[in-house]
Amino acid sequence: MAKKSKRMAEALKVLDRSKVYESLEAMNLVKQVAAAKFDETVEVAIRLGVDPRRQDQQVRGAVVLPYGTGKTARVLVFAKGEKVKEAEAAGADYVGDDDFIQKITQGWFDFDVVVATPDMMGAVGRLGRILGPKGLMPNPKTGTVTFDLARAIQEIKAGKIEYRLDKAGIVHAPIGKVSFAAENLAQNLGALIAALQKAKPAAAKGQYFRSLSVSSTMGPGVWVNAQRIGTATE
Repeated sequence: MAKKSKRMAEALKVLDRSKVYESLEAMNLVKQVAAAKFDETVEVAIRLGVDPRRQDQQVRGAVVLPYGTGKTARVLVFAKGEKVKEAEAAGADYVGDDDFIQKITQGWFDFDVVVATPDMMGAVGRLGRILGPKGLMPNPKTGTVTFDLARAIQEIKAGKIEYRLDKAGIVHAPIGKVSFAAENLAQNLGALIAALQKAKPAAAKGQYFRSLSVSSTMGPGVWVNAQRIGTATE
């Protein structure tokens, strides 16, 4: 068995790993046990009662967290014509077409989110093998393939995150920073839960939310009451 670090050992003295906490109490504990010298990201792992192997039970989408993520995303927009000016005015960090496609094929990745107008997807599609595995490929389901560039960029800058079911049936997502107030983290979690509930596949049967764990980047996981997950901000 791997030896626990001193930091982890101290954190586990505070936590009862057999206990399932209410959302706000869990957030306070995550903040309490975070001991890194940087502002750690608070992340959640939510196991859903769906079969990730079935196409009709996929869960994917995006949500704007009310208190953001604590990080300002760098946005790359693929557009042409008048849409270039719209994207620049909305605060996009990079705007272009073939020039950025070429840069990406050469290994450039100084961006966090990619947005594209529908008429650019024919060209952007060539980057699927590069952007896809990194979760950066624009997708209509997450609002990143759109002609409404101003809205898309503003939402991303305001704290929009994407969520996607992994092969184990779990959704991983950041909901803020350790420096956030516990109440704000709980409300961000509530917004994510509401979005996941709305995205519940019609084919999903039985209990949808199976378990939820929240942790900081370097901290241990804290279980949150999945039975009250619909009231995660309480």
